[in-house]
Amino acid sequence: MSEATGVPADLLGGFLSVLAASAATGRLPGRADMDGLRESGALAAERGIPLRVLADACLHAAEMTAGGSFGAVRRGIAAYIDGYEEAQRAAVRREEEARRLFIDDLLQGRADAERAEHFGLRLAGAYAVSVAKPGTPLEAGDPLAGKIEQALVARFGSHNILVAVRDGLLVCAFPAGLTAASGEFTHHVRAALTTWRVGIGRPHQGPGGIVTSYREAAGAIDLGERLGLRAQVLKAADLLVFPVLLRDRDAIVDLVSTVLGPLTSARGGPEPLLETLEAIFAAQGNHTAAARGLGVSTRAITYRLERIRRLTGFSPSDPTQRFTLETAVLGARLLEWPAHPLN
Repeated sequence: MSEATGVPADLLGGFLSVLAASAATGRLPGRADMDGLRESGALAAERGIPLRVLADACLHAAEMTAGGSFGAVRRGIAAYIDGYEEAQRAAVRREEEARRLFIDDLLQGRADAERAEHFGLRLAGAYAVSVAKPGTPLEAGDPLAGKIEQALVARFGSHNILVAVRDGLLVCAFPAGLTAASGEFTHHVRAALTTWRVGIGRPHQGPGGIVTSYREAAGAIDLGERLGLRAQVLKAADLLVFPVLLRDRDAIVDLVSTVLGPLTSARGGPEPLLETLEAIFAAQGNHTAAARGLGVSTRAITYRLERIRRLTGFSPSDPTQRFTLETAVLGARLLEWPAHPLN
């Protein structure tokens, strides 16, 4: 280590040789000399020597030896900088690849606590995950993920937040205690994307908790699309009944077939009557609001509900029958009936 420059002597030896050769021959350094200096620049980057310190050391060496031309000094320093910057870019690429692999492992339950700590996550605590689905799937490495992550870290002063792209989705994992993080994530998604939907998973403990919450969040979006829900933000906690229904497909098929099957004999098919039931349930039984939502008259709503009662024997005005009808309608949407036959 040179006391005058703070740079190890082995990193400056090649530069001094270049200066000496240039002074003796009057020629600029050749390709082999430049490659050697680039390697020295890369080594300096790997050893953590600041680029400014390295450049100062080169200038100091040139001044002390008074050898070589100005062109040789300039080209030599440029070679150092090229090697230094390439080493930095390579380090960034390695870190990005390590992060990508970590996120893949994390969302498949294969990440360990030590690796998680490197990326700022303490997996011993409870975490929740929010997922945003844009109109067009995102590519891995999309700068939007880094932009939103920086904004969340700046807001909450915590490095326990991770934002990344996974399977075309924007994924945000955060400690369960940061209850406002999900809302802030949604705020930035809304500002950045024109078409989007956000799913929010429940908090879960431990390394596997992030996986579970991620699947819940993505599942909430999928359920929202299958059910035709209008809400852009969907909470898995509000949709817990649907996975239960789907676990017993035979039962839900039987329910839809028994309760709603008779609607297939209606003029125009079952779809207008299903939409009417959905509108009535969404409006809490208010015929006027349901009619407004469908763009029809209140009389049309009354007529359709009577038609449903006659065909199925169920009426949404009866509390017990309403529950059966609503569950059947939701089951029909989950099974994509009547577009797809029940089987």
